[in-house]
Amino acid sequence: MDNYSIRLPNRFDFSYHKTFNQEVEALVAKTGIKEIQLDFSQVNYLDSSALGMLVLLSKKNEKGVRAKLIIKGAHGSALEILEIAKMTKLYAFI
Repeated sequence: MDNYSIRLPNRFDFSYHKTFNQEVEALVAKTGIKEIQLDFSQVNYLDSSALGMLVLLSKKNEKGVRAKLIIKGAHGSALEILEIAKMTKLYAFI
């Protein structure tokens, strides 16, 4: 398995924290992953806890998998928030 994708919900906020952490823990336990894509195409809302989850994934990735991190399909206010929060330093955007 070279690529792994996580489809994020319409509201990417604290209510998604448990699910996101479970996916991240399963991910960092795997080997051979070259790319992790976060599918933002459905996301219309995200809050500060979502940004914290993105930073946490980046840190865990650095310590373990070392895959390329990609945010895919971000748009509208979600994209603006990601850019303001400088997520472009941690993730590639497509």
